[in-house]
Amino acid sequence: MGHFIKVMFKSGKFTFGFTLIVLILLFITIYPMLDKRDPLEMGGGLYERPNVKEYIQRNREVGKSAAAAEESVDEAMADLMASFGLTAIIRDTGPIQLHILGTDNFGRDMMAQLVAGTKSSLFIGLVSGTIATLMGLTMGLLAGYLGGGLDNFLSSLTNIFIVIPSIVILILISVSITSTTSVSIGIIIGLTSWPWTARSVRAQTTSLRNRDHVNLSKLSGHSMPRIIIKDILPYIASYVVMAFILQVASGILAEATLSMLGLGPRNMATLGLMMYWAGSFNALFNGNWWAFFPMVVMISLITFSLNLMNSGLDQIFNPQIRS
Repeated sequence: MGHFIKVMFKSGKFTFGFTLIVLILLFITIYPMLDKRDPLEMGGGLYERPNVKEYIQRNREVGKSAAAAEESVDEAMADLMASFGLTAIIRDTGPIQLHILGTDNFGRDMMAQLVAGTKSSLFIGLVSGTIATLMGLTMGLLAGYLGGGLDNFLSSLTNIFIVIPSIVILILISVSITSTTSVSIGIIIGLTSWPWTARSVRAQTTSLRNRDHVNLSKLSGHSMPRIIIKDILPYIASYVVMAFILQVASGILAEATLSMLGLGPRNMATLGLMMYWAGSFNALFNGNWWAFFPMVVMISLITFSLNLMNSGLDQIFNPQIRS
């Protein structure tokens, strides 16, 4: 295992992608310690612009007295309003809430939502990637090693799922369930995205089951689970890792797609749900770029880094590319 990890970090692409993912994880871990606001709290105005500069300037004025603030009111305007029985409004010099990325259509802080949404989307990607990889690995190993009728059945089942677009199955299942949580969405995505992993694992297992070391284990009377785990699985371990990375990236994109259609989880912030609300309230056409652009950047960074890690592993373990 230690040798396997050392080999992975020999690839510049894998190292860069891994470093980027670590930085994202550090960001979503450290930021909530500094800003403890509830990401779903409606504590600001609707679509407030990022106010870092105004926040700094305003807090410099906190020490000013109310008398100094009153002097800032135009005297001529105050006299005119007084003649109508009105009182001039004193400029507010108190502190304001910091919104690094502004607020959304509900007045919620975008930075806090971005952090929470990144956590939720990564969790959904990990759940779906784990389920899809385990299902594909199990079916591929059994079909490739046993062959015969079981191989035909599992291959036919895999082909059926490949022919039917997974997004159609995702939409149908998401519409049919009553409660959509991060766990349920992750499970649904995982249950519909295993076929390609199963097909690839089956092909590699079929080529390995008649190798000399596998036949020697059979002659030695070893059980099927031991042969699969000890004599076949180590030879496809690199591919399993690459498949898992791709499944996680696909899960994050699938969640974003479902949420943008209004079928994702509603009880939490996710990157896809934030883009759904931005689209529903025409943030793009109104010029409120902070309501959708950070999510696009975050999804792009995550999927880019994961695909870069996969490409680096492919360069190391694929003999055709390595040669």
